[in-house]
Amino acid sequence: MEDNGKLSISTRMNSISDSIELEFKDTGQGISEENLEKIFDPFFTTKDVGKGTGLGMSVVHGIITSHGGTIHVDSRAGQGTRFEILLPIAE
Repeated sequence: MEDNGKLSISTRMNSISDSIELEFKDTGQGISEENLEKIFDPFFTTKDVGKGTGLGMSVVHGIITSHGGTIHVDSRAGQGTRFEILLPIAE
């Protein structure tokens, strides 16, 4: 997210699905449709060489799914990005 963008984080319990919902929403530049399809792919990055490995979102996806959760992203170029993570409540 570019400088001067805003990030909001919210959490809530969903008693119907026995899960915790986490939402991360920003007012950044958004993600193009072309790149949106690749963000969870290992080594995918839009950063310059030497500025990142492209593992961040792939690792996040792996951690969430290994705990039985899901992650969804909604973004449009120029309109910011919203990630929703659902994690089951441990018994």
